[in-house]
Amino acid sequence: MDFTLDETQREIAALAAGVLERETGSQAWRALAKAGLLSLALPRDLGGDGLGIAEIAVVLTEIGRAAAEVPALSLTLGLLPLEQLGSPAQRVALLPEIADGDAVVTAAVHEPSAPLTTRPSTRAVAEHGSWVLNGVKTAVPHAAGATRILVPASMPGGTGVFLVDPRADGVRVTGTTVRLDAVTVTEADLLPDRESGQAVATLHRCALAGAAALADGALAGALALTTAHIRRREQFGRPLAAFQAVAQQIADVYIASRTLHLAALSAVWRLSSGLDPQPDLDTAAYWLAEEGPKALANCHHLHGGLGVDITYPLHRYSTLVNELSRFAGGAEARLGARLACPAEREEAFT
Repeated sequence: MDFTLDETQREIAALAAGVLERETGSQAWRALAKAGLLSLALPRDLGGDGLGIAEIAVVLTEIGRAAAEVPALSLTLGLLPLEQLGSPAQRVALLPEIADGDAVVTAAVHEPSAPLTTRPSTRAVAEHGSWVLNGVKTAVPHAAGATRILVPASMPGGTGVFLVDPRADGVRVTGTTVRLDAVTVTEADLLPDRESGQAVATLHRCALAGAAALADGALAGALALTTAHIRRREQFGRPLAAFQAVAQQIADVYIASRTLHLAALSAVWRLSSGLDPQPDLDTAAYWLAEEGPKALANCHHLHGGLGVDITYPLHRYSTLVNELSRFAGGAEARLGARLACPAEREEAFT
């Protein structure tokens, strides 16, 4: 496997990095849209470039590297699932607006004590030609500013994914928690499910791939920031980097960063190649959840008091990595996902 970025991907990375160096805050998302970086995965008939998850992952990695405060995960929680699974009407209505930066579509893949559940407690009941949703979703990224939220729900015959307007009657958004109390949606709001459970499985895979790519960039950015600091900062007349204990701690951060980078690239490559990405997705998510927060804690330690100064960027990296760690479901959940697949585990040792 060759994970070297091709020419197009290198140009995308350079363009994204340049935009994020010039723009910050809310303007950064608009600038990314203006540069065409939000429309990479749109089909050409909708004004996009017809690219896919690999190119979107490159953009997410650069957003993470800059720790930019933008709704980055909406690219893999909203845009990609809609492009792959949405009906023609859904795609035409939402994809161009997402690409222009005018709409944010996210997904509610977690429930209380049930991350990335395939059997949602949220229920969809048919009533008078419509569907009525009841349930609670947690850890929904960008919920407060979302135009639509993709909501998995149990329904007769399996699990479906519905497009829900967060401003609809019966929807209550509190931070990243979304409560659905007798929310009425129509058949037109249901994503077509060509095979039972396909929509939910696709949503989960896109969610983990996006989180891994974003965290890959964030950890690399924090590593670069910390490395530069310990080279400049002196103590007892010597750079901090010259002390053995400091070298050991920054080496731990480097190992965590490079391992997550490899796992994220492998997962995205398998996903873009039509191969089963789940083992690599779980590996990347495990390293993110288990080692990501530890690595950022080391970065803060090596910065001393400077690391907690809100005028210094390190706090943005630690906030992002900690949020992504929780979003991935935690290390125990990802390890449990792998242990729950004995056939794959046996194959890995043969």
